Amino acid sequence: VLVSIGGKNIMFDCGMHMGYNDERRFPDFSYICSPGGATDVIDCLIISHFHLDHCGSLPFFTEKFGYNGPLIMTAPTRAIAPLLLEDYRKISVDRYGETGFFSTQQIKTCIKKVRTIRVHETIQITPEISVKCYYAGHVLGAGMFLVKVGHQSVLYTGDYNMTPDRHLGCAWVDRCCPDVLITESTYATTIRDSKRCRERDFLKKVYNVVEKGGKVLIPVFALGRAQELCILIEEFWDRMTLNVPVYFCHGLTEKATNYYKLFITWTNEKIKSTFVKRNMFDFKHISVFERSYVNNPGPMVVFATPGMLHSGMSLNIFKAWCHDANNMVIMPGYCVSGTVGHKLLNGTRKLETDKGSVVVNMAVEYLSFSAHADAKGILQLIKNCQPKNVVLVHGEDKKMDFLIDKIDDQFGIPSFKPANGEQISIPCEPHIVGSITKETFKTVRTNGNHFDGMLVKGEEQLSLLSAEEARVKLGLKPVSINLNYKLAMNLDITPTVILERLHTQLSSIISDQKLGPFKRQLDGTLNLNSVHITCKKEEAGGSVVHVLWAVEDDMVGRTVSDILEECGEGLIVN
Repeated sequence: VLVSIGGKNIMFDCGMHMGYNDERRFPDFSYICSPGGATDVIDCLIISHFHLDHCGSLPFFTEKFGYNGPLIMTAPTRAIAPLLLEDYRKISVDRYGETGFFSTQQIKTCIKKVRTIRVHETIQITPEISVKCYYAGHVLGAGMFLVKVGHQSVLYTGDYNMTPDRHLGCAWVDRCCPDVLITESTYATTIRDSKRCRERDFLKKVYNVVEKGGKVLIPVFALGRAQELCILIEEFWDRMTLNVPVYFCHGLTEKATNYYKLFITWTNEKIKSTFVKRNMFDFKHISVFERSYVNNPGPMVVFATPGMLHSGMSLNIFKAWCHDANNMVIMPGYCVSGTVGHKLLNGTRKLETDKGSVVVNMAVEYLSFSAHADAKGILQLIKNCQPKNVVLVHGEDKKMDFLIDKIDDQFGIPSFKPANGEQISIPCEPHIVGSITKETFKTVRTNGNHFDGMLVKGEEQLSLLSAEEARVKLGLKPVSINLNYKLAMNLDITPTVILERLHTQLSSIISDQKLGPFKRQLDGTLNLNSVHITCKKEEAGGSVVHVLWAVEDDMVGRTVSDILEECGEGLIVN
């Protein structure tokens, strides 16, 4: 997701498509820059969490497209992401011989560029750009990020979960009122049932299969739902005193334990409070899975990666077990379009693989233990942060339409659902900040918050100044603008008499309007501030009354001229 805000370009996440095993797996970065020119285009890159669909193309972008600018993620993400990237590289390159991939060294070089951020910490990336991290739940170290550039802001959620689970807390954000909220919409139309019901259904399905001698495959990602379901199975096996073997892919259990020890502050309160006495991730009923166990007779339960059956150990086990109707695969989370998991959930029972076609006889079940927010959770987040605009990503088009209607009904704010490669423009209210002098501020308050002045742009900020202050600040010479009005009078009286009678009449009228009295000068002329009234005899007969005033006394000058225009000679005769 690329956002241009306040003249800066911010990239949120840098993932890969899990449904492709060719050049389409990585985004086509040539749309935004040429190889080696990424730093000139992107001002900051933020990774929300370690799942490959959010960080899978990061080494490709930093090392092949030359991005060397600010790269932000949490400490758990920085620790775990390189391991998942390397595992995926090994499967793709070392095992399947794919080309165009990043190398192990490029992963290491990429991670060295990372700057970590803590939950609720705000860091200043540049004088213009600040980033604040919020807790997202979802997986260990997942964050939501509020980016401010000047007085404009955008909140990017990445993936988040508004419901606490057995090892992580729920997502939380304060009332930050961003101009734009960019939120995932994976489950835009789903309101999940209670977690307790889902757990009961999951355990019942597993138990029914193994009791009949079948095998259960549970595709999971290395960290996150895997730990959640392992804790559930461990407690159930303890309670039921079962002896059926339960396996986890080699190395992942040990790594997970170490990470949860290292980043204990990212887990929920129950894990924190019991961790000193007992590590909940030291499983006594779950052991390491070896490849040779695939064809072992008898029941077993296997947690295998990756979670969408698109490659790796989970796909290999699936191909070995899928022909047997006694076996079952349980998909505990969302599967991207194009993956084997997605095809199974949509009813496909004959699949093409690298070793030919396979017929699926095993039972296929879907139980959502996904750590994504459902529709209710998304609406709750919108209510919490109160954005001015909402952009939906990471979801399906028709489901987004449903959620957009809900957002409009409940909040009445604009919502958008840009497609991949589509650009949208969202107008934001301008926010102008300027200084004002003490004297000018007094004038504003005296005039009932009304002020005629000028906004003057300096080197650092705008200043609201009176006309005289602005003239002095800008070094301008004073300029006087005068206005005048003439009225010919065909009266057979001297100019002195005309001015005397005008003085009497105008003084009465002007004083009623609280504009101040006119003063008679020695030469007979009338003055009020810059307003001057004179009268001269014309050679052809009659006299001409001349009113002259400066623009700052325009109210008095126009009042006098309006009176003379309306009453004319009658003002003198009467």
